[in-house]
Amino acid sequence: MRFGFVGSFGTVQQVVDLAVDVEEHGWDGFFTWDGVDIDGMDAWDPWAVLAAAAVRTHRVTLGALVLALPRRRPWVVAKQAVTVDHLSGGRLVLPVGLGVPTDGAVACVSGEAATVRERAERLDDALDVLDRAFTGERFDLDGRHLTVHGLQLRPVPVARPDGRTRIPVWVVAAHPSDRSMARAARWDGVVPQHRGERAMADLEPQDVAEVVAWLRAHRPSDAGPFEVVLHGALPADRGAARERVAALAEAGATWFVDALWDPATATPEALRTRARLGPPGT
Repeated sequence: MRFGFVGSFGTVQQVVDLAVDVEEHGWDGFFTWDGVDIDGMDAWDPWAVLAAAAVRTHRVTLGALVLALPRRRPWVVAKQAVTVDHLSGGRLVLPVGLGVPTDGAVACVSGEAATVRERAERLDDALDVLDRAFTGERFDLDGRHLTVHGLQLRPVPVARPDGRTRIPVWVVAAHPSDRSMARAARWDGVVPQHRGERAMADLEPQDVAEVVAWLRAHRPSDAGPFEVVLHGALPADRGAARERVAALAEAGATWFVDALWDPATATPEALRTRARLGPPGT
């Protein structure tokens, strides 16, 4: 299992400095987040944070947990992503999802997709654009909500060690939901969550095992590398944290991203102290 850390709070300089601490203390990934107006929290532009982190770090995987793709123009996302990918030497991943419907970027302005169905349709359109854009070839696309004719984006992403030239895409998926899981199975990873009212609850090892079993049954065995990415707050006790991630890894999880979202306790100082402890396996 690999371990990531979310820079949830702090000044933009503190968040970028945290990325350096995360790398220096043995974590495998550093993640920012994507929001505009969520409960009045300070929110930085994820692409600016990732670009700065890309030039300050050398090893860790970088991403935003998660990018609200339906409210973004996917061809612009493709250009931003490829730029950060090259700055980082091919260390970018793209965790993507429907986005938070209460974000003011959706709830407080007109013209945005408000229903789950429309956001899901726009997510599918955007993923199709990214897939074609990353090839570097000129392409056409007729989606549910957008049409593209003759668009070409160059340069292409950095080639991965396994030969892929697409930036890995990790898709948030509700379980159990065949439609949602099938969307994630077409890409490079899943960020699973419970369906409905339990969406914010932690997944237990049995839940992860069910997700992995679904993927094995529905995803071709030769489809390439695939990540099962969990996130949440690890137990403060190191022994308990090791036990939890060991059980999740045994169930099939390949990443755990430590994420603290209470601004009263996840202060920049607390985040830095936690990051400097290193991942639970150390």
